[in-house]
Amino acid sequence: MHLNPNDGHIMGYDEGWADDDDIGDKENALLKDYLKQTVWKMPVKYIAIARHQRGLLDAVKVFVFKTLDQSLSQKFKDMDPGKDIVTVGGPIYGYTAPGVHNLGDDPVFGVGGDLAFNWGYSDNGHRIVLTGGYLSPEGVNDDNTHGLGNHFAINPKTNQPTQPVWSHEVSNIQDCPLATCKSVTVQGTDHGTGPHLKSGPVYGNYAIYVSDELKIFPTSGFLGTSIDDRCTD
Repeated sequence: MHLNPNDGHIMGYDEGWADDDDIGDKENALLKDYLKQTVWKMPVKYIAIARHQRGLLDAVKVFVFKTLDQSLSQKFKDMDPGKDIVTVGGPIYGYTAPGVHNLGDDPVFGVGGDLAFNWGYSDNGHRIVLTGGYLSPEGVNDDNTHGLGNHFAINPKTNQPTQPVWSHEVSNIQDCPLATCKSVTVQGTDHGTGPHLKSGPVYGNYAIYVSDELKIFPTSGFLGTSIDDRCTD
C-alpha cells in the first residue's frame, strides 16, 4: 500500500482498507495512492512503514505481527470490536536518514509503541495508529486520535460514514480535543471539507510493506519505482 496525502484521492477510514478492489497502478505505486489486492490478501509476519520523498527514504519502522497467519485484508476487515494492537515488542528495526525534518509530530515516526489497527471510538475511526500516541477511549468523542486513514464521522465497526466531509488521509500528532479546538492539521489536501480540517505541509509519502521475511524491507537510500516485488518476495 502507498499513501500520498496530496494526490486528490482520500484514503480515509472507509476507502480501500477493508474493500476488495485494487487502487492505482504499478507505474505510479510510489507517487500516488496504491493498493494491490494480491499483496493485501497474503498471510504475513512482518510489516514496515516507510516515509519517503519520491522514493528517497526518510525513515522506516519494521514490526512483527502478533498473529502470523492473517493478511492485512483480514486484519482491517476485523472492525468489531476493533482497537486491535496487532504488533508486539515495538519496532524491531528502525532507520532515520540524516537531516530529515518534520519527525516530531509525524503520526508514525513522532511516537513510539506498537501498531494498532481500526482504532474506533464514538463516531471516529483510524486505520493505523501507534500506541505511544494519545488513543481516545471508547465513547469519548474528542476527535483527538491521529494516524493514517482517518474519519471523524463514521461508524468504525461497520465502516459506514455518516458525514463524508470528515474523511482525511494523514493526520499529524497534536492535542486538539473537539471541545476546545477547532483546527486539526492534516498533511496535504487529501481531506474532506469538514471545517475543522486544515491543510498542512506534506511531510512525505507513506509506503506500507508486508512480508514473511525481514530481509526484503527497505533500509536506506531509494525505494525504487515499484513496491510490488518487495511486498511479495
